[in-house]
Amino acid sequence: MRTAIYPGSFDPLTNGHLDVLHRATKLFHRVIVAIAKNESKHPLFTAAERVGLLREAVSQWPSVEVDAFDGLLVDYARRHGAQAIVRGLRAVSDFEFEFQMALMNRNLDENIETIFMMPKDSYTFISSRIVKEIARLGGNIRPFVPGHVEAALIKKLGGQKK
Repeated sequence: MRTAIYPGSFDPLTNGHLDVLHRATKLFHRVIVAIAKNESKHPLFTAAERVGLLREAVSQWPSVEVDAFDGLLVDYARRHGAQAIVRGLRAVSDFEFEFQMALMNRNLDENIETIFMMPKDSYTFISSRIVKEIARLGGNIRPFVPGHVEAALIKKLGGQKK
């Protein structure tokens, strides 16, 4: 059984994340969405909240699991029998950092491959950071996130739906 880990902060989950995840489910029997616990990034949503939002979003995909982790990604991948790490690339600007991380992960465990996937072109401009900023300023985020994530963002930020 081919297993992949799709790691990220997912703070919040976007339609771009879901697009990459959907593409990964076509290549792997099992995909684990692994939410990185990195409190130094000061996430808006707790790891438990992000797990809940993701589980709701992927409930229709039986081959997808959602989990949270801390520590080295390759250690997490090894513990779960993963052969690959899936990373989304939106633009050339993402590539340098992702390339460095992929090479480091390969150095740490050469048996785990990194697969770069691009979302639909209509999602390439979406980032969690930009979505949060639009939400903070009261803008319409409906086209960028699932409905339940939009509601959670509005509730968390105390904003109004437009």
